[in-house]
Amino acid sequence: MTNQTPVRNVIFDVGNVLYGWHPRFLFEKIIDDPAELEHFLTHIVTLEWHFQHDAGRDFADTSRELIVQFPQYRAYIEQYGPRFGESISGPVSGSLELLRELDGAGVPLFAITNFRHELFPPFRAQHAEIFERVQDIIVSGEERLVKPAPAIYALAMRRFAIAPESAIFIDDNHDNIVAAREFGLHVHHFADAEALRRELV
Repeated sequence: MTNQTPVRNVIFDVGNVLYGWHPRFLFEKIIDDPAELEHFLTHIVTLEWHFQHDAGRDFADTSRELIVQFPQYRAYIEQYGPRFGESISGPVSGSLELLRELDGAGVPLFAITNFRHELFPPFRAQHAEIFERVQDIIVSGEERLVKPAPAIYALAMRRFAIAPESAIFIDDNHDNIVAAREFGLHVHHFADAEALRRELV
């Protein structure tokens, strides 16, 4: 018989697992024309451009560079930093309830999130009732390490003081899931809270 380490710890991603996020949620309030909105999100404020902030770059620097490339969109680009909170749509259906249940059952909870270092502290404070239930959170922008780099999982295991095989990592991003599995974590590719609940049970 093979001895297996019990899965006792749950590690959440934040964006699109606990809270919905996409630049579209902000810019659809600003850009009325659908074709212009799609062009803006596909070619200017892209997810690839945003990824720099998750890696620790300051919005002041990245926006300045982008405005040099696309001066005609200056008014839109400059709103992303001050109004970033509007790119977060709210809780993902069922996820916060599940997190509360896990906490109530005494399950150790952690998080690893790709998130801008300037903006995570106010976001965390705004949702203190949830994040106070989480023992520790690795924020990519603070560490200048981003998922799916193996180093961020290694840092998390050291900080959380847990073994990879004792934890399940939940993320909506396929590349992050693959990297976590290769690192040795149990994983769940998040689609909705009910599917996650079934797997955890």
